[in-house]
Amino acid sequence: MVDRGLTHVALPVSNLNASIAFYTTYARMQVVHRRTVPTTGLEVAWLSDQTRPFVIVLAERSQVDHPLVPPAHLGVACESREDVEQLCALARGEGRLLNGPRDAGPPIGYVAFIRDPDGHTLEVSCGQEVGLTIQHATEPHCGGRGMPRRCALFVRRQNISPLAHNDLWVS
Repeated sequence: MVDRGLTHVALPVSNLNASIAFYTTYARMQVVHRRTVPTTGLEVAWLSDQTRPFVIVLAERSQVDHPLVPPAHLGVACESREDVEQLCALARGEGRLLNGPRDAGPPIGYVAFIRDPDGHTLEVSCGQEVGLTIQHATEPHCGGRGMPRRCALFVRRQNISPLAHNDLWVS
């Protein structure tokens, strides 16, 4: 697997083991690399959900001065609304739930915000349309070579010249 694009986000943490436990539970991530920095004696861990070459780097510090707070956050997609609700129930019991779950409609989906041990914000969601949005943004537009079939049918039915309306795109 070759590294391309965004590969990591680094967060300072005051207790590496507590943060690893949090992201293992709430983001379904696991440690893929861990080391002690020789010059400081502080630990660093890389966590991944192993779905793409991307990690959260947790870098231990004596304190966290500037946590990732709303609107800034890390976002994790869950398989179902029930998964979001289960994570929220757990977070509520631990005093970590910031808000939600709520249905924010497309493209946001069913969403909640949870606070990690250092105050960084994690969004858990279901139905967020990131993959679909990227797919639509990278598909050829109507009138272009290899135009999606649904666009080609629309153009023919509307008696539109695909060359005159190259920017027309129906999803």
